[in-house]
Amino acid sequence: MPLTQPDALLAIQASLADTSWADEPLLPMEDSGLAHAHLRLGESGWLLRIPKQSQMGLEPKAHLTYESTCFARAAPSGVTPTMAESLPLCPALPRGALVVKAIEGRSASLPGDLPALMRSLAAIHRLPLPASAECVPLLAPRDPLVSMYREVLDQAQYLADADLEPEAEQGIRHELAQFSASIETPQRPAKRLITFDAHPGNFLIDVDGKAWMVDLEKARYSYPGFDLAHATLYTSTTWDINSHAVLDSDAIVAAYAAWEREMGCTGRDQRHWHLPLRRAMWLWSVTWCAKWQVTSGAPPLSEARGQEWSRQHNSEALNAHVQDRVAHYLSPPVVRRMGEEFQSLVAAFADGSGTATQRSDDLE
Repeated sequence: MPLTQPDALLAIQASLADTSWADEPLLPMEDSGLAHAHLRLGESGWLLRIPKQSQMGLEPKAHLTYESTCFARAAPSGVTPTMAESLPLCPALPRGALVVKAIEGRSASLPGDLPALMRSLAAIHRLPLPASAECVPLLAPRDPLVSMYREVLDQAQYLADADLEPEAEQGIRHELAQFSASIETPQRPAKRLITFDAHPGNFLIDVDGKAWMVDLEKARYSYPGFDLAHATLYTSTTWDINSHAVLDSDAIVAAYAAWEREMGCTGRDQRHWHLPLRRAMWLWSVTWCAKWQVTSGAPPLSEARGQEWSRQHNSEALNAHVQDRVAHYLSPPVVRRMGEEFQSLVAAFADGSGTATQRSDDLE
């Protein structure tokens, strides 16, 4: 039942009876995400973050625990919303919900806000790495590169059924072979807490110019380079309507350099990993597009559990937007563009010269 329907809102309101927000009116917000719906809790300054599904593929209770832990672990960075309460599963909230601080701010404007985004990501990445036993329940794979490769391969099985142009599929599989080769490198970058969802649409910029990372469902202990890529890839910067921008290679290199300055020597030490992790993050994104293309037409699961991409969870406007983006990112010109971008960044990331040559041609 859509959250905008009166019966749904009344049921959710009843589930808040024993909380500090029992008397607050529920104000539906724009349906802008595939993983969550949001309700403002009146003028309290708080909002309900209600899972539509688990992108992590977890059962509802485990997912709620995972997501609340993401907010708790990132909180010391000072750039993520405060979480006040985790609401348990109930008939009105079959996947539970989180009460989080509503951040008042505007969408990111690129490339101007990239330094602010990089400062905030660095604040998260500088958090101390806990002992292995203390990482749970967040993902903390022994080898995040191999783990990412397996995740990409799992999604890549949908390429054959996604009705791609042969050139696009060949280009994706070529880059996948490059990713496979990078796994053979014995060295690995340092692990840190990362968001794994750092596309610009997930940031809000407050009146002081501070970038708040507001979506933490997929945080894990892995390589910061995945976040840097997600913040600057074409498939990320053109995803959200409100923060849409096409970056040229010089802007991309400048963003990475800003992050390195915030991180100091630990950032510079990861420079030679920028390109391999960027390619890996793009492959994750584009194979997810294939997965959504193939699976989103299915009806919702009979029970609220695990991962599901059914369009029936979303508004028509959101589905139309996602379909447009997915088709665009899977098109031959965009796949070709990404291969050219990777080539243009080789020298810049190798020596830190900060110069590259690819233009910001908009392929819309």
